[in-house]
Parts: sequence; structure tokens; C-alpha cells
Amino acid sequence: MSANHLPIVALVDDDQIYQFTASKTLELTRSVQKIQTFAMAQEALQFLESNATAPDQLPDYIFLDINMPVKDGWDFLEDFEKICQKMVKPTTIYMVSSSIDPRDVDRAGKHPRIKEYVTKPITLDKFRQLVQPV
Repeated sequence: MSANHLPIVALVDDDQIYQFTASKTLELTRSVQKIQTFAMAQEALQFLESNATAPDQLPDYIFLDINMPVKDGWDFLEDFEKICQKMVKPTTIYMVSSSIDPRDVDRAGKHPRIKEYVTKPITLDKFRQLVQPV
């Protein structure tokens, strides 16, 4: 993989408006190859497991919402632990939420899989800072 390979980004969030605006903002950065959207954590987990050995399908970055129905972001991370060992490509996870609850921020800061806790909405400049060529 070259030093300026454009990354694949996955948005795991049940909010369709956020998915739309985040996708459009990511497109404006001109620094992503592909944007994958998943409305449910389970859907994203199934995709990751099915594509664990396909590096051209796996995301380089996951923007993971905390509050989702059925499985929330914390549940996703628990299941991701089992899947990521099979994945042939490392993935950086950003926890994303409109919550500024100090407990969420603290918990995310202590989680080994979470690179950073990011508050919605995410600006164009913030996406540019977070999504770097890999």
C-alpha cells in the first residue's frame, strides 16, 4: 500500500440525516476513496466479518455512533474485538456522538480501540484532520 492511498471510511450511525451530511462533508475533503454507511451496528459487524480477508473492502476508518437501537456503539466494540483479529487490515475507530456526557467521553478515552471521541456535527476541517491517507 502506498503512502498516499485514499482511505475507505465507514459511518455506523442510525441517523440518516447525519449519514447524509457526514458523507457529503467527507466527499468535500477529497481525501477518501469510498464511504460505506451502516444504519445498524449488526449490519456493519456482518460486513466486516464477511470481508475480513478483503483489504480493498475493509474500512481504514470507522466513525461509530454511541447511541443506536438494538446494539449501541459499546456493544459494537465488544463484538468488533472478536472480528478484528481476523481482519487483514488495521482499522481506526472514532467514537462519534452528540452527547457531551463526561462519562461517555471518559469511557471512550479509556477504550483501547477508540482513537478519539468526536462530537457531532463534525466539520469539514475536523474530517480533514481525522481522515488522512494511509
